[in-house]
Amino acid sequence: MTRMRIILHGKSSGNALLRTAVRRTRAEGHSVEVRVTWEPGDAERLTVEAIRDGGDSRIDCIVAGGGDGTVNEVFAAACSAGLPPTCSLGVLPLGTANDFARSAGIPGDDVAASLRIAATNAPRSVDAGLINGRLFVNLLSGGFGSRVTAETDPALKKQLGRLAYAVTGIARFAELSANRGAFRADNFEWEGDFLALAIGNGRCAGGGIPLCPDALLDDGLLDLTIIPALDRTARFGAFSHLLREGAASLRTTLLTARSSWITYESEQNLNVNLDGEPAVLKSFRVEAHHHALPVRLGATAALMSSAAELGKARR
Repeated sequence: MTRMRIILHGKSSGNALLRTAVRRTRAEGHSVEVRVTWEPGDAERLTVEAIRDGGDSRIDCIVAGGGDGTVNEVFAAACSAGLPPTCSLGVLPLGTANDFARSAGIPGDDVAASLRIAATNAPRSVDAGLINGRLFVNLLSGGFGSRVTAETDPALKKQLGRLAYAVTGIARFAELSANRGAFRADNFEWEGDFLALAIGNGRCAGGGIPLCPDALLDDGLLDLTIIPALDRTARFGAFSHLLREGAASLRTTLLTARSSWITYESEQNLNVNLDGEPAVLKSFRVEAHHHALPVRLGATAALMSSAAELGKARR
């Protein structure tokens, strides 16, 4: 039996499928408690309370129920407060994008299956990124795509789901302009104009666009992807390919690196998106925090063991 506590974003409190899944999970012999957020700071506070109860052996798994922002809040609070040795984390993807869940092998379209993973799968150690000391578990993106994410109307997201990002991007395309900055990492230096960047522990942003398609959650490294500036006639084609196929479709254009640390310097403001939350920065240092958290993952999670097995199959 697993003793779970779900930290649930308030917007999902009336989800009928979730209520059914919770009842079914309890019928299977697991303990499921639910705590609902109401205002900013609740997810952190409720996570700290759950960690305290985990130290008393009353909870085995703390589950972040919501979008990527909720996952970030719960995981960051858990990392800061320190999980007891017997307690792990889970993900119940209930947001618009659910990008971390994709890399974690957790289905965003099946609440019951996601809850079953949290109840029955053994935890695996995953990395996290730290940007200027702030934790993220999925991906940091910057440039045009991050501006689109920040400017997408919540009502449009509710109506169209992740398609809302593409609609907003196309509508804002005429405003697309390049940023200029300098990047450094292990065995990598580059300075120039770019349209977008991504630094991934996970692989996807913007509702499933694989910006760091080869990133692994447990290798101790972060994947850097830079889309350099293109002439105006090539931009729309590149943007269209990126939306449909991800960064892999632009491999001949991209600059990439893999490193345990990455720095960025610029004289200009850069719109960034950190696990779904917008910010504006001129410079930052990102570091990988190896095996930062124990998380209950799905069978298709982007892990070193999975990549090794895929490599054997291809050979």
